[in-house]
Amino acid sequence: MNGNLDNIRQSSIPLPITAAALRLAEKFSNIEGLIKIEKQEQVYFNTLAVCAVKDYMEMMDIPTDLNASDSWNPAMRLYTDAADLKLTQLGNLECRPVKSGKFCDIPLEIPDDRIGLVAVEIDIMRQEATLLGFMETASAGELAIEKLQSVEKLLLHLDSLERHKKAVQLSQWLHNIFEAGWQSVAEILVPQEPSLAFRYGSAVVRAKRIYLTADISEPVSTTLNYFQGQPNLEKGVREAAESVALLVAIAPTTDTEINIKVQVHPASGADSLPLNLTLKLIDGEGTTVMEACAVKKDNGCITLEFAADRGECFSVVVKLKEICITENFVA
Repeated sequence: MNGNLDNIRQSSIPLPITAAALRLAEKFSNIEGLIKIEKQEQVYFNTLAVCAVKDYMEMMDIPTDLNASDSWNPAMRLYTDAADLKLTQLGNLECRPVKSGKFCDIPLEIPDDRIGLVAVEIDIMRQEATLLGFMETASAGELAIEKLQSVEKLLLHLDSLERHKKAVQLSQWLHNIFEAGWQSVAEILVPQEPSLAFRYGSAVVRAKRIYLTADISEPVSTTLNYFQGQPNLEKGVREAAESVALLVAIAPTTDTEINIKVQVHPASGADSLPLNLTLKLIDGEGTTVMEACAVKKDNGCITLEFAADRGECFSVVVKLKEICITENFVA
């Protein structure tokens, strides 16, 4: 057990407690009419923990909103054990102070909608706040420090939440709700293929045009990331672009599973796909689990077909030399 605790401390993130954080902690804890020393101390340490996590999030370019946090609401500070930080795009992250020892105290009133919990060790003498680690969920009571996951896992957790929020929600397609850019096959493939292999049963099918540069002698990144949401084509490239059509079909098989077929077709009147164009399926852990490649001049399309559980995250990657387009989905 001591070995686990040592590993946690070795991977922890020490941060200085700033003068601004100390002033806020002093101001918030000096609540008019508040005479209980225990409550003043609670607010003081909670404020320092929240400020430390906020400083770290800013270092990682993750936007926060202190004013929307319960811990910044005077009434919540007075009547509850509030120690949260609102991450602008994701939700509220609990920031629990650890004064000393091997345990972090988790109060009963933490809301169920918290996106995670960070344990922050506060050392007033050294004016240092150390991010020890995080948990996705935590029950009320004493949380042993040795059970924490690393702060690096926290960043992966937040990235996963961001992907989930920005991903195409395939379950909504079953209710005829489609994200911008996803059109009918006829709108993307003109003229529509008379015997399109993509049609089967009661599947819902949508298509999206994917742009690739016609001249890739100068590398251009067009990766779709979770924060931008659109291909980052440099000025002038889109006009000179060729494109392919990405088709996705879904058909529910049970209440918990759906069949998914993904195809890439030539677009803009082309007869075949660019040679070596690759279609990949990436699972929620970032591992490539399936791959298809256009290796012949007469490749009319390339296909991946698989089953996914409802709520499962995955990504589809269309790659041609330096060009890499990623679309993220939730089944």
